[in-house]
Amino acid sequence: MPKTVLYGISNCDTVRKARKWLTANGIDFSFHDLRKEGLDEKQLKCWVRELGWETLLNKRGMMWRKLPDKQKENLDEKKAIAIMLAEPAIIKRPLLDTGKKRHVGFSEGEYKQLFK
Repeated sequence: MPKTVLYGISNCDTVRKARKWLTANGIDFSFHDLRKEGLDEKQLKCWVRELGWETLLNKRGMMWRKLPDKQKENLDEKKAIAIMLAEPAIIKRPLLDTGKKRHVGFSEGEYKQLFK
C-alpha cells in the first residue's frame, strides 16, 4: 500500500486528533506541515480536480478572515488556487492522502471506513 500522508498544520486540534487516531490504529503515515513545508502547485491542482476548490478552501478560518476583501471577490478556481498556494494554511485540514484516495477533515467513522 502506498505511504499515507497527512497534510495540515501542527497546532490544529483536528490535525492532532487525526494524527493520534492514525498512530493508535497502527497506520504508517507521514505528516506534512503546510505552514512550514508549503505546497506544490501540481499537487494542489490534482486535489482541486479530485475534490473541488470549494472543498479545499477553508472560508471559516482566521486565514480567510484576514484576506483582503478584494481577494475574496469574484472567487473562481484560478483565484482560489493562487490563494491556497500563497497561504497553504487556508486549506481545510487535515487532508489525508492514502495514495489511492484523498479525504478532507477528520471523523473517526470516516477514517475507519478508509482503512478497513
